[in-house]
Amino acid sequence: MRNVRNVAIIVAIALAVYYVPGGGRTASTVEAALWVAFGLAICFIVLRVYRERRLSLASLGDRGRGLLYLVGGLILFLYQSSWWVNAHGLRELGWFVLAGFGIWAAVEVYRRSRTY
Repeated sequence: MRNVRNVAIIVAIALAVYYVPGGGRTASTVEAALWVAFGLAICFIVLRVYRERRLSLASLGDRGRGLLYLVGGLILFLYQSSWWVNAHGLRELGWFVLAGFGIWAAVEVYRRSRTY
């Protein structure tokens, strides 16, 4: 019975979004709020991991930390620009070159973290 109730709630919300004037705009607002909450949760997790692994990060050295932070930013950039993969020409080539550089940098940081 509980599953039927949950499905009925989802169907009611979908009908409200479809038939109520301005429902699509409200749904977009709720979606944006959920994405912001998701982004904040990711930032909180990254902050916790940073605080727990501060000594390990310090042992990487300046170049290793710089590469690590560059890889993190590059992952975000490549995720946001992933629609370029469907493009043709130099933009697609540039996307794959950046992805290759990111993989190389991640492997370099991993190797650096395993040396004493």
